[in-house]
Amino acid sequence: MSAINGALHGLKVIDLSRVLGGPYCTQALADHGAQVIKLEPPVGDETRTWGPPFDESDTAWYFNGVNRNKLGISVDLSCEAGRAVLWQLLDDADVLVENFKPGTLARWGMDFERDLQPRFPRLIHCAVSGFGPDGPLGGLPGYDAAIQAMAGLIRSLWRGWARRAGAPAIGRPSHRSICVRPTRPRRALRHR
Repeated sequence: MSAINGALHGLKVIDLSRVLGGPYCTQALADHGAQVIKLEPPVGDETRTWGPPFDESDTAWYFNGVNRNKLGISVDLSCEAGRAVLWQLLDDADVLVENFKPGTLARWGMDFERDLQPRFPRLIHCAVSGFGPDGPLGGLPGYDAAIQAMAGLIRSLWRGWARRAGAPAIGRPSHRSICVRPTRPRRALRHR
């Protein structure tokens, strides 16, 4: 990790996210100078194995790309000792980014409104999810392939339309929604 003196220098971000949406958000925050601490489970983030290509330590370039400029530690949040480490890290944190299934933090005694906000009133919580916690699709995972299928892109591909038109489908992520996420914690910090 290299030291960056950007616009967010001096801010501490705790990153509990995985795969793409959350790590992409925190990557942008780190690229602008925030100190981002990524917590991974003891087995590591599953995207470490998403390759090829791999670097010399057999870590996927994908993982390295969305986790650049971050510090990383291994913590088992499913046990009390692991959550105690997270509580300590949150003591002086500015932002918490997570993309657990809705309700996971609450089951661990870390619900934002009930537990985190009263203890850390300046903490900004950014929950990244495909469909949010409620509504007709609330709680469902928002993976790119599932969203493309729901939007009819896969059916278009099956019919051959996408091949003729050159439209991307499956295998090329749609970054429109993720590109907005890094701005949300920055806007919240400006209003804090």
